[in-house]
Amino acid sequence: QVQLVEYGGGLVQAGGSLRLSCEASGRTFSKYVMGWFRQAPGKEREFVAGIGWIGGITYYADSVKGRFTISRDNAKNTVYLQMNSLKPEDTAVYYCAAVWSVTVPRRNGDYDYWGQGTQVTVSS
Repeated sequence: QVQLVEYGGGLVQAGGSLRLSCEASGRTFSKYVMGWFRQAPGKEREFVAGIGWIGGITYYADSVKGRFTISRDNAKNTVYLQMNSLKPEDTAVYYCAAVWSVTVPRRNGDYDYWGQGTQVTVSS
């Protein structure tokens, strides 16, 4: 069982930056693939970024490539999402997710554990 708690959401102007954190419980965090997803009002939850436990392999949605960076600190059981050059269309509830896997899934149905979400609002 893994419990996830997100931190770091808030209100920021377009062009600004935020860093989200997700703390995980459990002693086997390093063996979990971690993902960030987001859900805007009236839209489906979508993949944002994912990071593997083997060599820190990362994947990004095209909409955030070059602006967002996912990273993890296994000693702190924490995964981060650094978000730069934020746009109003990045406004959403951001969720952290975890799955025991050797690949990095990009479908939300492939993840087993979810945080409660943190709101990110980007004003124009």
